[in-house]
Amino acid sequence: MKILLTGSSGFLGGIIKDSLINEEIITLGRSDNDSIIADICDVIPALPKVDLIIHSAGKAHSVPKTEEEKKEFFNVNVAGTKNLLNRISCDFLPDYFVLISTVAVYGKECGLEINEETMLNAKDPYGISKIETEKIVTEWCKLNNVTCTILRLPLVAGPNPPGNLKSMVEGIKKGYYFDIGGGTAHKSIVLAEDVAKIIPTTAKIGGIYNLTDGHHPSFSELSSHIARQFGKSTPLNLPKFIAYIAAFAGDFIGSKALINSKKLRKITSDLTFDDSKARERLGWNPTGVLDGFILKNVKDLHKG
Repeated sequence: MKILLTGSSGFLGGIIKDSLINEEIITLGRSDNDSIIADICDVIPALPKVDLIIHSAGKAHSVPKTEEEKKEFFNVNVAGTKNLLNRISCDFLPDYFVLISTVAVYGKECGLEINEETMLNAKDPYGISKIETEKIVTEWCKLNNVTCTILRLPLVAGPNPPGNLKSMVEGIKKGYYFDIGGGTAHKSIVLAEDVAKIIPTTAKIGGIYNLTDGHHPSFSELSSHIARQFGKSTPLNLPKFIAYIAAFAGDFIGSKALINSKKLRKITSDLTFDDSKARERLGWNPTGVLDGFILKNVKDLHKG
């Protein structure tokens, strides 16, 4: 297929691009290496006719501290997506459109096996902006008879992960990470490479899908797996009662605190998502993260 990919310079977008080596890829982004150099929030030139659009560009992995930072999620995720869709000529409509979304749209901080029928109840700017983005894309695809796929992703693992997983890796590497209460809380996670591989299949089928590795490792399993790659011992454990004291103090300190009660609840609560719909309809059969999550240049990182 001829494919237009946004966000190819990002973590997941780059892996998607590398996985489609047998396809004709046109990338759109701000990097000098992109085929079409443009900011999705700015002026986008006329787009060529393609079979599939994979919309991976978006703003994530940050906690907004100001109103301006909150608005940025909507500027990029919502307005940017509208801008992209408006540049697609009626004469050059794709057959398929895949939107990379997030489980944050559910607005859940705890729960087990949350499925796609769950109400979208996000309260944070990121989650709300992705709900709006999903709605915009769904309506546009329906209006233009384009097969629409939305992939709702949890924590995404890969050779050089961003966000919370990056912080965890750095903490373990430098020796200041520790599990809390035994690290028994389970979280859904998925390998970026598996997400990339399923896109050509799901694009032609359409639908909304949660994607996970199916195992939902605990914090202790994940931290031990990362530590072994650095040749380090299992991370230390912080008893819950000490964490509660630190979180209580953090509530008074404010935004500069390393932990507060809200963060502690998230760390110590299970949050997993059901991917049975993808398994049944797409033949989704992912690699377990504890088997496939290999960090980039682990030996060099260890020397550093």
